Amino acid sequence: MRAARPRLLPAALALAVAALLTGCGKSAPEPRPSGGPARALAPVAPQGAVSVATRNTTRLGGPDAATDAAAVARAVYPGLTSASRPAAVVLVDERDWPAALAASVLAGAPTGAPVLYSEGSTLPAVTRQTMEALHPLGAAALGGVQVIRIGTSATPPDGYLTRSLPAAGPAVTAAAIQRLAQRAGAGAPRQVIVVPANAPRALQMPAAGLSAESGAPILFVTRARVPAPTAAALARLHRPSIYVIDSSLLGRLVLSELGRFGPVTEITGTGAPAEGGSPAANAIAVARFTDGTLGWGVKEPGHGLVFVNSARPLDAPASAPLSATGDYGPLLVLESATRIPPALATYLGDIQPAYTAAPNFRPVRGVYNHGWLIGDERAISAVTQAEIDSLLQISPRKGSEEAAVTQSE
Repeated sequence: MRAARPRLLPAALALAVAALLTGCGKSAPEPRPSGGPARALAPVAPQGAVSVATRNTTRLGGPDAATDAAAVARAVYPGLTSASRPAAVVLVDERDWPAALAASVLAGAPTGAPVLYSEGSTLPAVTRQTMEALHPLGAAALGGVQVIRIGTSATPPDGYLTRSLPAAGPAVTAAAIQRLAQRAGAGAPRQVIVVPANAPRALQMPAAGLSAESGAPILFVTRARVPAPTAAALARLHRPSIYVIDSSLLGRLVLSELGRFGPVTEITGTGAPAEGGSPAANAIAVARFTDGTLGWGVKEPGHGLVFVNSARPLDAPASAPLSATGDYGPLLVLESATRIPPALATYLGDIQPAYTAAPNFRPVRGVYNHGWLIGDERAISAVTQAEIDSLLQISPRKGSEEAAVTQSE
């Protein structure tokens, strides 16, 4: 495999992106003073999710978390047929980060409930419109519930059957969500994902996609102890496999205590920035990790990938449905709207699709990567989108690489 370095946007591709944005009814990006008004390149319109697309990427969302969540929900569930409507949606107060993260498990099978956001007790117009467009069918295992409210007093549109989980601390809320997912038909999980509650949100973000894809619930611990609600949940599950993200932020006593409830696996390559890790490297470690029963194991071409900005952590739960359906993409994290971290550029180069010029082999027989980009240009710039597109594009092998592949064929 070969590592790719960040590359400058070719002039031709820049013109193509500008033309694409113009074709979508948007002008090419113009310089904006710092702190200026947000640009909504990909808002949610009444007809559905409006996206800005290149050959290998699709952008969903807009200037805020509620819009991003709505755009993802509308892309995954157009709501035009009964088969394209979800059983339920999850409504979470955007101020309750632990609840939003733990709710990601509900985006996976069997519930398939996308996360939408309230603003305290207020239901944003984009969230209300999305609920009405999706018109959830009702989760049969939950008595026909259409809206699962977690820690919010916002009121869904009239006529929706609702179940509420009260606001509580991270450990209490996460344990309650695990029980709800089990009642919803997921059964008792054999794996759980443990996240240090004290970790920076940017390092917790990859747990959202992993939970949605695997069905493993997210539970919280602290640096010093395993909270009683988490301990009770683990005990009820009778020695599940426990996967710890960011174990470097936990004391050895906590890891030892977790081991009393089941075998513990630390996902390596993670760590707080002060300890040499970074949000981008942490997400790559989660994307690469697998032990055969849990994990993405994305180490080769042919995958969906979800890109978010670490400064917008709520985009991780919002994009969880993209990890649980379609092309099932792990979450990858950018640390700036305008720059691809070197570690991420190298990783994308390692998994970049390629084909040989050998006889009878053409790109149409290759494998492909596709990237979902979440948010407007303040989250991921148009130039960065074009650079990601280039890193995902299937390319011919050259030199010794091509000769080696040709001989093997």
